[in-house]
Amino acid sequence: MIRPMIAVLNGPNLNMLGMRQPEIYGHATLDDLEQVCIQAAEQLDVAIDFRQTNIEGELVSWIQECRGRARGIVINPAAYGHTSIALLDALLTTGLPTVEVHISNIHRRDAFRHHTYTSQAAIGVICGFGVRGYAMALRALYDMIEDEDER
Repeated sequence: MIRPMIAVLNGPNLNMLGMRQPEIYGHATLDDLEQVCIQAAEQLDVAIDFRQTNIEGELVSWIQECRGRARGIVINPAAYGHTSIALLDALLTTGLPTVEVHISNIHRRDAFRHHTYTSQAAIGVICGFGVRGYAMALRALYDMIEDEDER
C-alpha cells in the first residue's frame, strides 16, 4: 500500500529559524523543524515533501503541484499569509485539506498579524506551539485522510 503524501510548505524567513528573534521563534533551526516533521511522518506512516522558499511565486507553484500528488498540505505561509491573495487562491484551487501553522501565537503579536488570508483556505490553524505545531498539523491531516479513506 502506498503511503499518503503530505506537503509541508514554508514561506519566507523560515530559513533563518534559530537566528531570527529566538525570543519569539525559539532556537530550533529549519533543519530541526524538518526533523520534527520527519519523525511525525514516520510515526503516522505518511510521506512528506518538506520545502521552504522566500519567493512567493515559487510557493504558489509548489501549492499548485500538490493537486493530484498530495493528500493534504501543511503550510506556514509566514508573512505572506498576511498579504497574499495569490496563496489563498492557489490553496483553494487544490481542493486539498490544508492546515496553516505559525510557530508563534500570531494573536499575541502586532495587530496586522492577527489576520491571514490563507487561513480562509484552511480546515484549521495551529499557532503558538513552536515547531511542535507542525507535528500537530500532520496528525490532524492524517486523521482526516483516515476518515476520508474509511468512507
